[in-house]
Amino acid sequence: MSTIEGSATAGRVRRISPVRVFLNRPEFGSIVGAILIWLVFAFLAGSNGFLSWRGAAGYLEIASQIGIIGSMVALLMIAGEFDLSVGSMVGATGIILGLSLDVWGLPIWLAVVVAFAFALAVGALNGYLVVRTGLPSFLVTLGSLFILRGASIGATRLITGRTVVGSLDQYTAGDPISELFTATLFTIDGGEFPVSILWWLGVSLVATFVLLRTRFGNWIFGVGGSRNAARNVGVPVARVKVILFMCTAGAAALLATIQVLGVGSADVLRGQGKEFEAIITAVIGGTLLTGGYGSALGTMFGAFTLGVTQLGIIFAGINTDWYQVVLGGMLLSAVLVNDYIRRRSSEARR
Repeated sequence: MSTIEGSATAGRVRRISPVRVFLNRPEFGSIVGAILIWLVFAFLAGSNGFLSWRGAAGYLEIASQIGIIGSMVALLMIAGEFDLSVGSMVGATGIILGLSLDVWGLPIWLAVVVAFAFALAVGALNGYLVVRTGLPSFLVTLGSLFILRGASIGATRLITGRTVVGSLDQYTAGDPISELFTATLFTIDGGEFPVSILWWLGVSLVATFVLLRTRFGNWIFGVGGSRNAARNVGVPVARVKVILFMCTAGAAALLATIQVLGVGSADVLRGQGKEFEAIITAVIGGTLLTGGYGSALGTMFGAFTLGVTQLGIIFAGINTDWYQVVLGGMLLSAVLVNDYIRRRSSEARR
């Protein structure tokens, strides 16, 4: 065989098809999983309303609320960190928003600003403590989880005598700022599709663009892959982590604002468990728990999967007590699939 023929043959061997590239993408498993889960519940509960527009609006609304937090949690996990305080942050910022309207008499726009400012400040503090002390973010944010939840309960009871701030509709009805977070996009055959779906898609697409098309996205992958190597090539590791902790806190504040203004009340326990759902969503979406690998787009499909599952169980007439069993099974399955895809991807690059 001539040298030219040998080179041509080698070039053909090294060429990777677009299909194989897609199969090695972190979001591949989440896309396939989302389709399969939807088909399962379409079969089990299609005749009970799951396939109706009302059903679609329901599971998309649930997915949007999980996905808003999940997208930012995924970016933080890719950078090698965790934020267990996002669930408590939802309750805390919701209470701050409710008290700002009902007790302190602030206009809606200012109440929203105060809630977001509080969230960003706590997020920055979490990030600062992690990078300054070197403590695991798991422990730092676990402490924040209990501090935020305990402070919210104690302060709300001290001010109002309860852990719920209600009757907020009188302050939000007809307000254009409130409409940004509570409006209905459209209604089809009884199915009302809320604007939270648009917020979810927007946050997910922005996160995907940042991760794949910006230098900051490269920094996120670098920090999660090898912090020391990233620092040696000039990546501002501390700044990246602090910004990402602020992003997760800001996403929690966004979800709290949507819930409080939409429901007309604030509850300190409303975000309970959301931190684990966000992590499960990110893992289903292809994000590794060890950092350095993941997808914000995959997390969007992971949120869709959880939304379909949570509402599909109800439509199928299955006892909702089994939902956490399903979540655990999804988490274990996603970890196994992600590990397999990662190993296949590493072998393909050799």
